[in-house]
Amino acid sequence: MRAVTTAQPLDVQPTPLALLLLGREADPKSERGVECPGDLPSPSDPDLVARARAAKEKLGEKVFVLGHHYQRDEVIQFADVTGDSFKLARDAAARPEAEYIVFCGVHFMAESADILTSDDQKVVLPDLAAGCSMADMATAEQVAECWDVLAEAGVAEATVPVAYMNSSADIKSFTGKHGGTICTSSNAKRALDWAFEQGEKVLFLPDQHLGRNTAVRDMGMSLEDCVVYNPHKPNGGVTPEQLRAAKMILWRGHCSVHGRFSLESVEDVRARIPGVNVLVHPECRHEVVAAADYVGSTEYIIKALEAAPAGSKWAIGTELNLVRRLANRFAAEDKEIVFLDKTVCFCSTMNRIDLPHLVWTLESLAQGKLVNRIEVDRETESFAKLALERMLALP
Repeated sequence: MRAVTTAQPLDVQPTPLALLLLGREADPKSERGVECPGDLPSPSDPDLVARARAAKEKLGEKVFVLGHHYQRDEVIQFADVTGDSFKLARDAAARPEAEYIVFCGVHFMAESADILTSDDQKVVLPDLAAGCSMADMATAEQVAECWDVLAEAGVAEATVPVAYMNSSADIKSFTGKHGGTICTSSNAKRALDWAFEQGEKVLFLPDQHLGRNTAVRDMGMSLEDCVVYNPHKPNGGVTPEQLRAAKMILWRGHCSVHGRFSLESVEDVRARIPGVNVLVHPECRHEVVAAADYVGSTEYIIKALEAAPAGSKWAIGTELNLVRRLANRFAAEDKEIVFLDKTVCFCSTMNRIDLPHLVWTLESLAQGKLVNRIEVDRETESFAKLALERMLALP
C-alpha cells in the first residue's frame, strides 16, 4: 500500500506573465500585435500563377472567388470581387449559379458567407488556420457567462446585444437569440441607434474600440457611459453598480493590427510629413481616433483617397496590404500615402491565405475534390441569420 504524504505549501510568487495569462494584470502594450517583417515571402513556385489561372478557368462559373481588402496582391489578382467581409458575403449570395465560394479572408467571414448563401453552395476557406484574433476573443461560453452576470446585476432584460461582423457564427447566433443585431464599421451608429430604441443598454462585442468610438464620437456619449467587461476576470472585472450605471457594456476585445496604432504614431507622422491627413479605421484606440483627421471603414478609406486632390498627403491607420495597394494605385495622381505606424505589420491571420493555398484549393475543386468546407449548423445559422436580417432592415 502506497504511503500518502501531505504536500507542504510552496512559497511561489506568480510571475507577471502568469498573472497576465490569468487575467489579473494588464499589459499596456497588449494591443501592439506581433512584431513582424515589412515584406512577405515570395511564392516558392514560379508556376503558381499559371496553375491558379488554369484551375480557375477549368472551373468556370462553378467557382466564385472572394478577396478581402487585406489579402496579398498575389491572391487578390484572382478575386472575382473585392471588398469588406459583409459586402463579400452578400456578393456570394447574389451568385447562386456558383457551386463553390472560395473565400480569401478569415474564418468568421467564410461562416457569414455560408449563412447567407443557399444550401446548394459550398463555402471554402483555402487555409483553415486563417482565423481572426478579435473574433476569437469572445467565445460562446464566455458570452453566456457574461449574460448571467448581467442578469445577476438586474440589467440583462434592459440590455440589447450588438455584435460586430468580426465575430464567430456562435456569437452572431447568441445575438440573434437575445434580440440583438449585427453591425459593420460602416453602420455601427445606425445599429446602436436601433438598439437603444429596444433597450436601455448595449452589450457591444467583441471589439471594445469600435463600440467606444461610435458611442462617444458619433453619438455624443461620454467615456464614463462605457464600462469594459473582461471575460478573463471574475464577474468581468466590473461591479453590479458599474453595470447598472453604464449605457455601453464593451467586451474586452480588439484588432491586433488596428490596436497597434498609438497617439505617438499620429504625432510622429505629423512631425515627419507637414500637411499630412491622418485617416484611421474606427477599430483604432479612442485616443488615436480623436487625434485623426478622418475616421471610417475600409470602404470609406478607399473612397476618401479616390476623392482626394492630387498632391495631397495621407497617413493611413489600417492593414498594410491595403495601404500599399492604395499607395501604388494613386501614385500616378501624385497622392502620397504612407502607413501610419513606422513599424509595419501585416495581419498575420489574413496572410495565411497565400498563393500556394489558393492553388491547392482551386486545383482540388477542379479535380472534383471538396476541401476545407466551412459549414454552420442549422440552429446556429437560423439565429445568426436573424441577427443579420435585423441589420439589413436598419433604416
